[in-house]
This record gives sequence, C-alpha cells and structure tokens, in this order.
Amino acid sequence: MFRRSRVLAAALLATALTVSGCGGGGDDDTGASPKETDKVAYITAFGAVGRDSFAWVAKEKGYFAEAGIEVDIKKGAGNAPNLTALKAGQVQFASLDFTGAVIQAGKGEFTDWRAIAAVHQQTLISVMTTKDTNISSVQDLAGKTMATGKGSVTELLFPAYAKLAGLDPKSVKIEGVQPTVLNGLMTSRQVDALGTFLLSRGALAAASKKEVVVLPYSDYLRDLFGNAIITTPALIEKDPDLVRRFNGALLKGLQYSIDHPDEAAAILNKAEPTYAVASGVGEITAMTPYVKPAGGAPIGAMDEQRVARTIAILQGSGLMPAGLDPKGVVDFSFVPKS
Repeated sequence: MFRRSRVLAAALLATALTVSGCGGGGDDDTGASPKETDKVAYITAFGAVGRDSFAWVAKEKGYFAEAGIEVDIKKGAGNAPNLTALKAGQVQFASLDFTGAVIQAGKGEFTDWRAIAAVHQQTLISVMTTKDTNISSVQDLAGKTMATGKGSVTELLFPAYAKLAGLDPKSVKIEGVQPTVLNGLMTSRQVDALGTFLLSRGALAAASKKEVVVLPYSDYLRDLFGNAIITTPALIEKDPDLVRRFNGALLKGLQYSIDHPDEAAAILNKAEPTYAVASGVGEITAMTPYVKPAGGAPIGAMDEQRVARTIAILQGSGLMPAGLDPKGVVDFSFVPKS
C-alpha cells in the first residue's frame, strides 16, 4: 500500500512539473520568457490638434499595446524642433512636414532621418484669405500682402507655386511672422492673405466670422506629400521589427481616426482638454481626403517615383542643390504596400 502511494505521488509530481514546464514560458509552448514591452517616445507634427489625433487614438485603442509598445506622446513644434529632438535621442519617432524636411536634408542641415510612412498624400499648405478681400485665384494676389510663418515651407515654396499658377512671385509682398499670429493678422486685415495649412480654415472662419477662401498649393504642386512619420537610420538598423510594429500601430490609429472622427476628437480632448472636440472633428474631416491614397493603395503609401519628382521640384525651384536620392529620405521597406 505504501509502495503504491509512493508511485502515485511520483506520478503526480512528474505531471505537475510537465505542466509547469509547458506553461511557465508565457502564452506559447516554447518555454521562452514573455517579451518585454518596448518603450519609445513619439513627437507630433505640431501640438495636440486634430491632424495629430491619430497618435492618441492608437494609444487609447490599444494598438500600441497589441504591438508590444509603450509610447510617450510629446507635442511637437514644427520641423526643426522635431528633427532636433530626434537627433538628440529625446524621441525615437516623429511626425513632420515631409517637403520641408526634404529641403533641409537636401541642404545638408538634417540628414539623419528616414520617412517610413506618409500621413498625407498631398501637401496641406495653402493660401488662405477671407471672401471680402475679393481674392479667389492665385492671380488675384498680385499687389497684395501675404503673411506666412517665417522660414516655413509655405514661404519657401511660394515662388514655385506662383510661377506654376502664372503669377510673378515678386508681385506679392511676403511678411514672415510667428505662425501663432497669422489668424490675428488676417482677422484685423493687416494683411490680405495667409500662407498656412488648409486645416486652419475652421479656426480662421471662427476668428474672423467670415467666409474663408482656400487656394491649395496642391492644385499646382501635386507631387508633394504632406506630413510623414520618420525615425532614424540607426534605429532601423538596430531594431527593424520595432520600427515595423510602431508604424503599423500608428497607421492603424490613423485609419480609425478618419473612419471615426467624432470618437478620435473625443480621445484627443481627453488628452488635451483645452482643445475642443468640434475643432478636432473639423480638422480630421478636412484632412481625410488627403490621407487616402489614390488607386486603392493603403494608407501610409509613398511611391519612390513621386518622391523623386518631389526632389526634382525642390531642386528646380532652387531650394536645394542636386544630388539627393529618394532612399536618402525614405526607407521604402517600411512603407505599406498594396
């Protein structure tokens, strides 16, 4: 009887050890330890506004968590500060205006970055004015004053945009100012027009209480992308899997945002209570047509030939010297494929 008890006990112990060995390694049967969560920092293109809401959406909906990533979302302040933060290692991923960043790369100012997806398939920069100025076309800007962010891509590209539209760029007086004062200058009619992002239309309409006229640069500069997601070549080399997982989760958040603008704006408002839900809905809705690629390509797509044409436009406009290769600003191995 004693011998049978000892045999039974030994059998039960062996079974317990077997079960423990199979289950102790996590959710799979490999026996491996669970993978640790990757912690990264991401900086938005500019502040916490509707066009950047998709990062908070990806976090709130659990897309980053599903990809094994914990993200610290920081509020950006434009291309130069964002590129500086990336270069300093303060963030591992960033969103910024792709065209402006290409100009800086072409001039050798910031080169240690690569785009991994497009947020906007066309540039969002535009000329904006109120209807009472009687400006309804690019040609109507002749003899007028336009304020724009000092040194911004809007200011840099205006000569190329004007020439393609049949306007002598020298016929327009350009005033470079701080972006935060643009709407105030237009509202008080200290200028005739603004060089700004078309998503600011709602804010200008609310401030001026007038109908707003928008003249998109994309009407003539069709090959320019808007914002893009970037990272460093060093991180791509060190951990391509992390880059791929991050990119996938962020783009999933972008898709959800344009599919559910009201919920996306509410999620943004939760993170940034001072930013109104209505403003978020307006921006997300306005940018949606610019997010969706033509021809059924997936969100985030970037075509190498289009990037080459972008570079050619910028070189032809005298904004950067020749010699920049598309692969010097985009890593096409991470860009979503159809």
